[in-house]
Amino acid sequence: MGKFSALMIIIAFFLLFVIQTLEVVNGQCYGSLAGNSSYAQNRQNLFSTLSNKVLTHGGFYNASFGQYPNKVYALGLCARGYEPKACSNCVEKLTFETQKNCPTTMDSFVWGSDEEERVSCLVRSSNHSFGNLELEPPVIGVSPDHIGPLINITLFMLQWEYTVNKTLQAATKANTSVAHKYYSASHAEFTAFPNVYMLMQCTPDITSHDCNQCLEACLKYFREQFRGRTGGMISFPSCFFRWDLYTFHNAFVNVTRFPALPIHQDKEISTPDKKGRSMLWVIITIIVVLTFINVLVFIGFYKVNARKRKINNEKNVGGAEYSDSDGQFMLRYDLGMILSATDDFSSENKLGQGGFGTVYKGKLLNGKDIAVKRLARGSEGGIEFKNEVSLLTRLQHKNLVKLLGFCNEGDEEILVYEFVPHSSLDRFIFDEGKRSLLTWEVRFKIIEGIARGLVYLHEDSQLKIIHRDLKASNILLDAEMNPKVADFGTARLFDTDETRAETKRIAGTRGYMAPEYLNHGQISAKSDVYSFGVVLLELISGQRNNSFGEGIAAFAWKRWSEGKPEVIIDPLLVENPSVQIIKLIQTGLLCVQEDATKRPTMSSVMVWLGSETITIPSPKAPAFTESYSQSEDGTMSMSIVFTELSSR
Repeated sequence: MGKFSALMIIIAFFLLFVIQTLEVVNGQCYGSLAGNSSYAQNRQNLFSTLSNKVLTHGGFYNASFGQYPNKVYALGLCARGYEPKACSNCVEKLTFETQKNCPTTMDSFVWGSDEEERVSCLVRSSNHSFGNLELEPPVIGVSPDHIGPLINITLFMLQWEYTVNKTLQAATKANTSVAHKYYSASHAEFTAFPNVYMLMQCTPDITSHDCNQCLEACLKYFREQFRGRTGGMISFPSCFFRWDLYTFHNAFVNVTRFPALPIHQDKEISTPDKKGRSMLWVIITIIVVLTFINVLVFIGFYKVNARKRKINNEKNVGGAEYSDSDGQFMLRYDLGMILSATDDFSSENKLGQGGFGTVYKGKLLNGKDIAVKRLARGSEGGIEFKNEVSLLTRLQHKNLVKLLGFCNEGDEEILVYEFVPHSSLDRFIFDEGKRSLLTWEVRFKIIEGIARGLVYLHEDSQLKIIHRDLKASNILLDAEMNPKVADFGTARLFDTDETRAETKRIAGTRGYMAPEYLNHGQISAKSDVYSFGVVLLELISGQRNNSFGEGIAAFAWKRWSEGKPEVIIDPLLVENPSVQIIKLIQTGLLCVQEDATKRPTMSSVMVWLGSETITIPSPKAPAFTESYSQSEDGTMSMSIVFTELSSR
């Protein structure tokens, strides 16, 4: 069994290595020909603004232009999880492809994907309105690779069908999103391959029943004609289906991994006849028996070698074992490995200190640098420990700090993170010597990255999370100065349909906390929006929030009201585009408005950051003003115990 499993893994990785990506653009020109050039000109006029319209309408837009018989209908759609710039580029590319390849054809559709930008989009045009199911013509792209002769094709197809059924159920269950009404992305583990990814989407202008019919038509091609391939793409004018052995879209950071063939769920699997069900039970029985034997062997081996492993833990490069909590796998580090990596928490390795503990730099025996947060003994840091472990193991985004593992031996509670070489943002923006390194291009990248991370937390991850302590010292900068939101010890987990909550225990930093939260304990995504606005204004001014007696929001508002917003701009940025910077001051003031309902969402902020032509609202007065007393280290924080998340 061991040799067979090893062989399967080798085959899987070999296929992943040689797999060829599908065509980036899959489209079709069809229907009647235009009688004259007026149709093409009307389409060009409509396409010229389509990408911007898609962004401003949340990812989907349809419109018409001209008069019969040369009236043109067009729509654009970006798959969920898109980044504004990538979505805009994708739509613009497809409008160009349509005009190039279908110069005189009235009907066209093209589903495209950019592998580098990890975005998918659709552009359609026609001389008739949309809204009805269209199943012709199909556009097909299939991987040239086959599953392989050593892989059980029967078991593979059973797992494939199970994953397809789950994805289809989710895709055809209409949700509240207008743009992504019918949409689902799934990530499964198969016996033969470590990962399988699927994406299904329908245009939001058809019914749930029609969406199901369209996607079933896509699946029919794989069931009947392309059985045994390692991936493929099928699209109609009304829907799109793709699956592969690697992530090809940003949406896959938002899905939870699930087994494709769970034990005791065979009733959900499409088995064509009794022979298939019998084969399934035989396979399940073999897997259960072999797993049970392996577990017994592992337990015996673990007990025999426990003492030896503890003494010689340095021989294990990872120094870790896997622990399962709520279905999530986390890396547990031995305390001996942590002590060795940090030189017994030596002062030379100390990176900084927070309210709940101290952070040290460490180096594992394999040479990998890590950051180790040692929570203070006897403090309330245990709540922070549970928060970060339970949340960060289920969050994966390039603008969030990555939790590598943890250690909780004896009275030690330790969190192990990826090492971010440039430390925190406050050590650059508030340092007279280092601030010059933050050019406007770098500052804009940091602002955009923070916003992107918050959009993921609020809207795009499998969890809905309010950070509650966003500030410059909790933004880490990697080697390329990309920001990573850190410190989730006081974060609040929301239900997916929950928009606001209340607490009697306030956690965060004064000056960055929204007034409704500080004064009344009201928590929402708009609480983070307020904090983001303060950080944005700090980045533009190069000054701490508490450097202004009334607060940076009030100071910026007064200068804005006087018609002198440029006064707030860091003198180091005088040679940079003031129009763009002033627009961001306006964005920051919108984020810190007193009425939380008037503040924008972070997804709206992302749209504003990605467009130079969108007109944004005029801001109102900031939430409140107050004087700040500054401590010796230049900070003023209020960290109060947070106890609610563990019970959720």
